[in-house]
Amino acid sequence: MTIVSRKPVLRVRKPGALVVAALIALFGTVPFAGARWQLAPILLIPLAILVWAWRAGTDVDAEGLRVRALAGSTFVPWSRVAELAPDPRGRISALLTDGNVLRLTGVTTSNLQAVLRAGGQEVNNPPTPD
Repeated sequence: MTIVSRKPVLRVRKPGALVVAALIALFGTVPFAGARWQLAPILLIPLAILVWAWRAGTDVDAEGLRVRALAGSTFVPWSRVAELAPDPRGRISALLTDGNVLRLTGVTTSNLQAVLRAGGQEVNNPPTPD
């Protein structure tokens, strides 16, 4: 069995400040967790946030979108995407042809144009700035 690895055209991730904040929280809990061995599991909370912030995001290529989370990922080919729509906070969700909605981690109205260009998609109705 051969595993083919495709490099995405565009990788959209959470802001880097989230990774820095998780690192600060991790280092801040070390003295607290080191005081007693029963408190050591508290290190898992900022560590999980750090891994999530590093990994979570949306990868885009001509074949589709791969939405990554802490422990898994979902691939959606462009043929299954009916529409990309913003919510009131400016985050983008993919409305799929089967009626499901998939939130695109890290994709906002400000980088939607780059996502569409990276996927080779045409823009029918670009969002208007508020």
